[in-house]
Amino acid sequence: MTAGTITALRAQASDPQRVNVFIDGEFAIGLSLNTVSREKLYVGKPLSEDDYARIAGAEGADKALQAALRFIESRPRSAAEIRERLRRKAFEPDAIEAAIGRLSDLGLVDDAAFARFWIENRQTCRPRGASALREELRRKGVDRAVVDSVLDDELAGDETEQVLTLARAALRKYANARDRATFARRMGGYLQRRGFDFDTIRPIVDQLWAEISAQGSE
Repeated sequence: MTAGTITALRAQASDPQRVNVFIDGEFAIGLSLNTVSREKLYVGKPLSEDDYARIAGAEGADKALQAALRFIESRPRSAAEIRERLRRKAFEPDAIEAAIGRLSDLGLVDDAAFARFWIENRQTCRPRGASALREELRRKGVDRAVVDSVLDDELAGDETEQVLTLARAALRKYANARDRATFARRMGGYLQRRGFDFDTIRPIVDQLWAEISAQGSE
């Protein structure tokens, strides 16, 4: 795009929040009102090629920000999830990083807060052990040091009661095992798949099998 002078700013018929910019009588670019305001554009303003490149970059960043805001409407997201979403929508790397920076400034992207949200939600709805939670957050792109720090805070203390509650909720499914080895394999596998370690699981399996055996002998 060559340098020139803005000769018209016209609201788009399909979206009054966007403006068509004409330079020297010809359509040049469609911009959001945010970009028009931020760049202080007006009819009669001269633009150099550098000005135009800067404005186009600002518009790309604004579009990426709006797309990111729509993406996080349903639930919090990690920074990596947002980056991947914007990459798939073919935004330029600079626009993506500008959008991430703006979201961070607004407090709308924070991987530590996201990790806390994820862990609390899991522990309320679908309890998981530390190893399962760590792997889930790793797949969400959260830095390992952030995950470890949040897990230390959120899962401080003994997991025994949590594991016991989860095991009792599933007990009916496994209580008809023919022997302890079968019960331990099935119940232990169920708990391990939820990320609990063997040292935590073993005494729970022993306790529940003792209770099953006692009930069977009565």
